[in-house]
Amino acid sequence: MIVLFTDFGLEGPYTGQVEAVLQQAAPGVPVIRLFADAPTARPKPAAYLLAAYAAWFPAGTVLLCVVDPGVGGDRRAVIVEAAGRLFVGPENGLFEIVGRRALGARWWDIAWRPDRLSASFHGRDLFAPVAARLARGEPVASLARPAEATRRDWPDDLAEIVYIDRYGNAMTGMRGEAVPANGRLAAGGSTILPAPVFSAVPAGAAFWYVNSNGLVEIAVNGGRADAALGLAIGSPIEIGG
Repeated sequence: MIVLFTDFGLEGPYTGQVEAVLQQAAPGVPVIRLFADAPTARPKPAAYLLAAYAAWFPAGTVLLCVVDPGVGGDRRAVIVEAAGRLFVGPENGLFEIVGRRALGARWWDIAWRPDRLSASFHGRDLFAPVAARLARGEPVASLARPAEATRRDWPDDLAEIVYIDRYGNAMTGMRGEAVPANGRLAAGGSTILPAPVFSAVPAGAAFWYVNSNGLVEIAVNGGRADAALGLAIGSPIEIGG
């Protein structure tokens, strides 16, 4: 299985062109479009989102991950082996948290290059063909050489909003265990109390809970937390007692 995690969006040709390459290069391999709206050109919040959602997929999954504002620059193109999964994409911090949380993660610099490589669309021209080859069973060592990770001074859990879903719920980069079960959060100038589910609070009330993928999420029952609290990707969260 190949899983897509990108900021390409569903409008325009970008996601479709990547999927077309995968279909041609790895026919019969299922392609799962997990995120097409990862934080645009922001590898740091995307890294926490990726780490939470990648854990849902079994060992052997190839994740094609592209949030790549430095495309065409000097950032490296990498494969990361972590927890039995293979991650393909730019080395710009996107795989920082995935690699950190996996025991014995291995990093590789992609050495393979296609005959034609555009300067601005490595997702289609480089990362997609590599992901397809891996999904067909080609060894990592035939495509890449061993490398070292570039460690970033990022926290293990990020007290910021990393994603706003279509309902206006605001996911943070904090795992549930990073916040006391009865703790208060401060966000958007408001104090937010915990609740287990939406129906546990009155309509229009804001609350936080641990979502189905283990991230602390801020929501409003029957409303949009982003609009009600003025939240956006990068908005800071404070943890109280």
